[in-house]
Amino acid sequence: MLAATTVLTPLGLASPAFAEGADAAGDADEVTSVGEIIVTATRRAESIQKVPISVQALSTETLAERQVKGLSDLVTLLPSVSFAGLGPGRQTTYFRGIVPAGGTYASVGYYLDDIPITGVGVPDIHVYDLERVEALSGPQGTLYGAGSLAGTIRFITNKPKIGVFEWGYDLEGNKYGPGDVGGQIESYVNAPVNDTIAVRAMAYYRRDGGYIDNTPNNGLLNDGRSAVLTLGDNNPATSFTLDNSAIAKDDYNTVREYGGRLVAVWEPAPGWEVTPQITAQHQVSKGYFGFDPRVGDLEVHDYDVTENDDKWYQAQLSVHGHIGDWDVVSATGYHQRKTKLLNDYTYYTVTYDGFGPGYENYLQFFDKSGCTGDGATLRCSKFLNPTQYFHGLTYRDKFTQELRVTTPGDWPFEVTAGAFYHWQKQENNTYYAIRGLDQIVGYTRAGGGDSNPAGLGIPVANGGTMVLGTPAVKQDGFYVVENNQIYHDKALFAEGHYNITPTLKLTAGIRYFKTDYKIKGFAGVMASARNTTTSLFVPTGTFGCTLPLPAERLQCLNTNFAAPDQVGRYKESGETHKVALDWQITPTKMIYANYSTGFRPGGFNRPLRIRNVGVATVDPFKSEELTNYELGVKTRWGDNFRFNAAVYYEQWDNIQYSVVVSGAQGAGITGNAGKARVYGVEYDADLKLGEFTISSSGAYNDAALDGNFCNFAFDPTSRAITQLASCALGATVPGSSPPTPQVAAADGTRLPRQPKFKGTTSIRYDTEVAGYSAFVQGAALYQTGATQDLNVFNNDLLGNTSGFVTFDISGGVKKDNWTFNVFLQNAFDRRGQLTRNTFCSITFCSGSSRTFPVKPQFFGARFGQKF
Repeated sequence: MLAATTVLTPLGLASPAFAEGADAAGDADEVTSVGEIIVTATRRAESIQKVPISVQALSTETLAERQVKGLSDLVTLLPSVSFAGLGPGRQTTYFRGIVPAGGTYASVGYYLDDIPITGVGVPDIHVYDLERVEALSGPQGTLYGAGSLAGTIRFITNKPKIGVFEWGYDLEGNKYGPGDVGGQIESYVNAPVNDTIAVRAMAYYRRDGGYIDNTPNNGLLNDGRSAVLTLGDNNPATSFTLDNSAIAKDDYNTVREYGGRLVAVWEPAPGWEVTPQITAQHQVSKGYFGFDPRVGDLEVHDYDVTENDDKWYQAQLSVHGHIGDWDVVSATGYHQRKTKLLNDYTYYTVTYDGFGPGYENYLQFFDKSGCTGDGATLRCSKFLNPTQYFHGLTYRDKFTQELRVTTPGDWPFEVTAGAFYHWQKQENNTYYAIRGLDQIVGYTRAGGGDSNPAGLGIPVANGGTMVLGTPAVKQDGFYVVENNQIYHDKALFAEGHYNITPTLKLTAGIRYFKTDYKIKGFAGVMASARNTTTSLFVPTGTFGCTLPLPAERLQCLNTNFAAPDQVGRYKESGETHKVALDWQITPTKMIYANYSTGFRPGGFNRPLRIRNVGVATVDPFKSEELTNYELGVKTRWGDNFRFNAAVYYEQWDNIQYSVVVSGAQGAGITGNAGKARVYGVEYDADLKLGEFTISSSGAYNDAALDGNFCNFAFDPTSRAITQLASCALGATVPGSSPPTPQVAAADGTRLPRQPKFKGTTSIRYDTEVAGYSAFVQGAALYQTGATQDLNVFNNDLLGNTSGFVTFDISGGVKKDNWTFNVFLQNAFDRRGQLTRNTFCSITFCSGSSRTFPVKPQFFGARFGQKF
């Protein structure tokens, strides 16, 4: 674990955010002890030293001392965790190198208390007034289900205290090196209502200054080429110059966020607690949080607005009590989230412009303000700005119910058994759009720019090359995705413990699950909507949709033309299990062996339209399975040294991977890439030497494919998109354009995103000065480089990230009920690379990839009081 890891441990005193309500001096034991860490990773409160799995726990003090405000900050402190994403609210985490690149379920469970927040691109939970954050490495399928294939992250909130009135606040001002200023205000209050009821509330406001500059392009693209688009032909009369000066701005990636939490506890009878809670946040993040090294350090060229407006709330009710000697827990949750996303998509247009002649219909759109005449005399000469942008509106609703019962404590064994139900609906409305596309007079047909230059802007009926009307599918969308996705997950589970001897304990668990998935909607361009084989027009009940599509949703359906209701379906059932054996050699030293499995459900693939061929069917993709073999030790040596470590081997079968198939006009499918194996070591240590505390944690991870990953291609005989039955290195898929390698990744190819080694070490000195408690701390973060995509061709386009080391410094004083701390993160402003991503297909947009760095130099001061 990293440093002191829960408010329940005395080591929490040794942190810049001094423990709430703690006595400044403490006692002699607290000065020299590394303390005890209590977690609920196995659904019961116990010392982390007694849990036979690899767990990290970060207390509220540790989170504050390392300036953790959200998910990206948190991940830097978890050696076994990596992530990919484009900014706050658009990030997905991974454990131990298990990095799926497709599918509909996440591989990591993400929990707020007992309620899962499922899916990829999880909300950025604000870190304040938390008891701790737990990170459980390895499959957690028995107790946590389908979304916990590779691991689980749990945010555990502070609960109300009956009979206690307390409150506090924290103020912070900060700045990014040469970037913008920011700050936040946070406060909490705990108030008793009577002898059996108490409430606790938390609220905050945060503004992060930006550090990425959207610089003027000055007539050039990011690679130095001219920013003049040729618009898909060789006609010198057709061009458009890209210019971002209207939106160029320094420090453009700001974050504004506010939210809060209200929770109550009621003890209706001895041994019973009823805890209703609601948490709500609204976060608006602007710009990219990665930079383009081709433009400059912490600089980009954006030509349209990028902004993520993310609102969510989660209501939950926990009931904990006893029926006789049986322990009973009910956890009910409802989560609702609305995200409105804008994203610059200009470099997709630049890519198409670079394809050369024949793409006029993607690039030449005539603005009605540049047209004269009517009918036979109609002529247009002004082009619309052809650059694309993305706008999407997504609604998510989730309901969760879990019931657990635990056997009486005087039984010779302990079993926790339960039932789980989860329902979620996701409504997607996404547009790859061109501003004003729905208002144009017409567009140049493919090849018309060079075959008939004199016909530019003249209707085809009049001998020209302009097709009247618009290719917009709906609103200004050139490519539109409009669908509803519904998920159901049901499970029965049990996990038990039996003491074979007083020092040897057996743990075993099993989970039986059923899952089903439905999707209904439309995805595609104008030709997709008009297709008389695949697209059902609901108002008339006939195939071939009328454009533009009606304002009402789901009036054109092409999800599954083989089904009468156009619904794509997938369902499966199965089980996952675990067995662990731990030997308590002495009261402070344990060795354990753990065998566990995890799963991630498969899903449905919609048929795709292949250019110049027709419609291709696509089989569903299968569920993933992860098998974990782990051997670990958890030791404490005296009162001042704790050392925990684990070695593991994991087998990952049926890796889900999304691919863009040649000829499918940029559309993709999800398939199963093959198998992989992972070897690794994790450790954490805390050493207390008088007034000095040294803490370190790290992980070595060697993850690679176990066998060739054969590519996917269209089979003209079966008219289906399938994985190649065999593949040879250096060979390409026959008939693919552009040429597609048969082997996407060879046996032994490293799995992406996870550095081979990642760790952190801190050294802290505590002292007393003139009646003040004072500290100073230095910390280092270090990790090696990582690949960025499993497909070798795509990874070569993106390039690997490099290893780095950064240093943090902090210090502070405390007296009575107040604290004052200062901090300097990334003191030497190192540009450590965490990940590298593109917003669109890597094949198309690798030339505009963004590198997401560790937080640049960041400094500030924090003042707080507790009453």
